[in-house]
Amino acid sequence: MRVGFTATKKIGGAVVRNRAKRRLRAAAAELLPLYGRAAHDYVLVARGITATRAFPALLDDLTAALNGVHAAFDRKRQSGPLNDKPSEGRGNG
Repeated sequence: MRVGFTATKKIGGAVVRNRAKRRLRAAAAELLPLYGRAAHDYVLVARGITATRAFPALLDDLTAALNGVHAAFDRKRQSGPLNDKPSEGRGNG
């Protein structure tokens, strides 16, 4: 499993961005061993509130996000291929 962290200049200066990414790293270190899936890549994007949100609330947010993305991934896998029908008349000239 791989993890990436990002924070844009929209959330603040370098100090705020670095703090937000540090908090995301700490939350990921705590939760991904429990909720992460092998062979999955995760990108955590810092938002404006990430730097100041209470850490337990941040953990709850990340847990909910991981559960949500895994549920969506599982639904997509169960539904099968997106195009069950062959394409009609496209690309033939």
